[in-house]
Amino acid sequence: MVKTAPTANLASVLDALLGGISPAVARIIERALAGHDLSVEEATLLFDSRGSDMQALVLAADGLRRQQVGEVVAYVVNRNISFTNVCIKRCGFCAFSRDYRTEESYFLPIEEVVRRAKEAWELGATEVCIQAGLPPKMEGDLYLRLCRAIKAELPEMHIHGLSPEEVQYGSIRSRCSVGEYLRLLKDAGVDSLPGTSAEILDDQVRRKISPGRITTRQWVEVITGAHELGIPTTSTIVYGHVETSEHKARHLALLRDIQEQTGGITEFVPLSFVHTEAPMYHKGLVKGVRAGPTGAEVVKMYAVSRLMLGRHIKNLQVSWVKEGPRFAQVCLNAGANDFGGTLINESISTAAGASHGQLVRPSQFRQLIREMGRVPAERTTTYGIRRVFEDAMQDPIEPLDMVDDSEERFGSYQRLIQTDSHRFRDIMPPGKTGVLDPS
Repeated sequence: MVKTAPTANLASVLDALLGGISPAVARIIERALAGHDLSVEEATLLFDSRGSDMQALVLAADGLRRQQVGEVVAYVVNRNISFTNVCIKRCGFCAFSRDYRTEESYFLPIEEVVRRAKEAWELGATEVCIQAGLPPKMEGDLYLRLCRAIKAELPEMHIHGLSPEEVQYGSIRSRCSVGEYLRLLKDAGVDSLPGTSAEILDDQVRRKISPGRITTRQWVEVITGAHELGIPTTSTIVYGHVETSEHKARHLALLRDIQEQTGGITEFVPLSFVHTEAPMYHKGLVKGVRAGPTGAEVVKMYAVSRLMLGRHIKNLQVSWVKEGPRFAQVCLNAGANDFGGTLINESISTAAGASHGQLVRPSQFRQLIREMGRVPAERTTTYGIRRVFEDAMQDPIEPLDMVDDSEERFGSYQRLIQTDSHRFRDIMPPGKTGVLDPS
């Protein structure tokens, strides 16, 4: 028979645990709990914490989460549509992109993208996330025509689309400024931008893992330009490769500075580097690259992000695609308050070797959330709450819950690159220059 320890003994155990925290970490946590913004140096120290220091960090992050956003954990019903894997860039961390001449290159025509969006809408999705590679010779108005076509069929569908890298590429192909192109995207129906292509916002690191890609200054220009036009964005980080704790801390500080300036960031999404198929890892292209973050590093990323960003960017999203639903569930106790989206078709992480990415059903989200003692809710892309599910006995049966074989119903990335139905062809019609038609 198991005996219950007296309360006094429990208190002494807790005192011993708290007493094991280093004075420096204790002061930083105390400052965060008192509502102060942490410095880069303080965040760096927290990223390096271990043992009791790390335990205290996680407890503090969970407590701050409770104060700042409460017990609700939200998710969005959405679908990812990566319309091409052809890309002119050769990023070391990306296993998704293909040269246009390879057998595995594909391009979904606009009518197929619209079909997939309509299918998602009929199954309860309120958002389509549009991101892809950067195809050569792309017409400047391709993104605009794509968004207009979706809105023409589905005017209420939220288009969460086009990374800062894609916005910059579209502006170059259109021979107009980033600001002008953002305005055109908004007019075409883009409702929000994913804050991807951020990786680590340090150009020294970027030159190692993604030479030739959008610079930190250019990423900030697109994000702040979108905010100025009233287009909200998310924000991200990709970590677990060659970055240091200070790089991560500076990345968070830059996002905080942007948010203080514009207020346009809706959420922060930490993304673990998936090394399995990443060229810079399995081909040895980058010296010293790691095989993704450890479990401790993932937990600390969420906890430090809550302490450093929580007063400014309240929504901290776990990535079930990167971490798997079960470990993502655990991260809800390290400061996170959002479970992301159903996705239906995730291709980029899947291509890198992630074992998750096809679909998490709404009922699965609710179960995972309730198992952590939290309250599930469905949200919009911009964090408006659509429905709160207080009582599990009254949960509805959602259309996506009725899908038995998601790969058979929706297809998959592996099936797509192995079929000829959407093989990439030169998408530039004869006589076109790539310049946006002013009409």
